[in-house]
Amino acid sequence: MTAQASAVVPALRAEGTIGLIAPAGPAALDVEKAGQWMRTRGYELRIFSGVYERDGYLAGSDKVRLRDLHAAFADPDIDAIFCLRGGYGTPRLLDGVDFALLAANPKPFVGYSDITALHLAISRYAGFVTFHGPMLNADLLGDKQQPTESSLFSLLRGQLGAGSVLAHPVAYPLTTVEPGIASGRLLGGNLSMIAAVMGTPFEIDAEGIILFIEDVNEPIYRIDRLLTHLRLAGKLAQVRGVLVGDVAGVDGVALERLLKQTFEPLCIPVLAGWRSGHCDPNLTLPMGALVRLDAGEQRLVLEQEVVLKA
Repeated sequence: MTAQASAVVPALRAEGTIGLIAPAGPAALDVEKAGQWMRTRGYELRIFSGVYERDGYLAGSDKVRLRDLHAAFADPDIDAIFCLRGGYGTPRLLDGVDFALLAANPKPFVGYSDITALHLAISRYAGFVTFHGPMLNADLLGDKQQPTESSLFSLLRGQLGAGSVLAHPVAYPLTTVEPGIASGRLLGGNLSMIAAVMGTPFEIDAEGIILFIEDVNEPIYRIDRLLTHLRLAGKLAQVRGVLVGDVAGVDGVALERLLKQTFEPLCIPVLAGWRSGHCDPNLTLPMGALVRLDAGEQRLVLEQEVVLKA
């Protein structure tokens, strides 16, 4: 069975407008620096009001954060939506999201970490490609090294189409945990968040996917527990291959051993060390898009267009 491709979104046009929202935690934003950063790249930045709010460990109330999400998708002048940061609180929005509104107004949506909850939900209920990629505050304004920025914009602008190899910097060697080739929709994100929404209507649809996972500040025994959770829930048996991003703070030898223990019985390709997640550089990945993973050759290839150029 061939995995069904997610719908493409309009490409980020030159001299467009990027909307900034804060679906998760708060952060102090240097508005002048943010605006200048965007203008030098040819874009206007529209900051939605919830970015300026704080409700404890959340960037504004659930109502405010949900309002901004809907407003950014509904506004025809917004060409792409970037998230301020991750943190906490995105799952609190899920049962209030108007997925019909999102599906009627698809556009590039970018974030990672806690934002994983929205990637999974949008894939399941709105059906278009989203982008696991850098956020404005910590990544783009934080001057993370290339190809953080170029990886993001090459995908959003449509410079990488079907058949394109998603390049990985040679300075960061990859590890073939299990060789092999598999195709499927690329889906996943932060491992803790994938596990957190299990048992809800927004859990990952793992049938026939290439699973992407990353995490930060989780000791190896918790990574083990999270993977075991997915295995016991029957999710790992459904996937065709696994791409492991950055697992910050975990010893590489211990992680490789755990990955082998977990995935070797499934006889699927597993490639580890992809620089996506809480790392520098932080490469962008198209969630929901059809890809081909060749773990032996350490290559990830797009098998569909991810944006529609005008």
